[in-house]
Amino acid sequence: MRLPPSTFATLLLAIAVLLLGGCMSTPTRSTGSFVERNLEIAGETRRYQVFVPASAAGGRTPPVIVFLHGSGERGSDGAKQTLVGIGPYLRAHQDRFPAIVVFPQAPDETEWAGNADLVFATLDAATREFHGDPDRTYLTGLSMGGYGTWDMAMRAPGRFAALAPVCGGVVHPRRPSMGVSGIAGAADPYAAVAARLKDTPVWQFHGALDDVVSPDYSRQMDAALQAAGARDARLTIFPDANHNSWDATYSQTPELWTWLFAQKR
Repeated sequence: MRLPPSTFATLLLAIAVLLLGGCMSTPTRSTGSFVERNLEIAGETRRYQVFVPASAAGGRTPPVIVFLHGSGERGSDGAKQTLVGIGPYLRAHQDRFPAIVVFPQAPDETEWAGNADLVFATLDAATREFHGDPDRTYLTGLSMGGYGTWDMAMRAPGRFAALAPVCGGVVHPRRPSMGVSGIAGAADPYAAVAARLKDTPVWQFHGALDDVVSPDYSRQMDAALQAAGARDARLTIFPDANHNSWDATYSQTPELWTWLFAQKR
């Protein structure tokens, strides 16, 4: 039976679309891995890394985590930020960790408050390239990155499904440049942040012995969230930890991951 020319052409087009769709599908990944990427930000090339999960762990649309490093990992090598905090945990669980993790790197002598464009640009690029889930996008960071977690969330309320600041805060008397932007002049900066973010689930972590960023900063933030009627605000203080509370958070608190991945925007 001969097909009419119009039907034959339609059939060929359908086959071509199917073949093209197969070519454009995400390749299967047998293991999780770190990949290096770069972006042009304000005329400068910024290197960053992305952990891409194994296909079996992440599925077709994995959740996305943005990790903001501390002061010691600033630079331009595009790698130091993966060596402290969540990075070592990923390397130990690279076949099973289910999320895309984005690792922007703040340039030397800068704070996260001055690198918002970098954070959101790397997040957007990684989400597009690796087919991340915008409704399951989370933000975490340690020390300077803990401050950055609050800062980025304040800039985009509702963008993140949950926050996990580690040894962070919103104000720092000895280093005011690290403080969260957008609360200048507020009578109570903690209340100002809580009012804006009370609908975003938050789990804070801090070391009781921290002599770099006082655990009282996290306690005050938690009290402000509770007073604001926050939907889900949690605080864990590790009694024996000093400033390094990130190892206890990422590597020794498995409940964090269960809680985090249950959150959806």
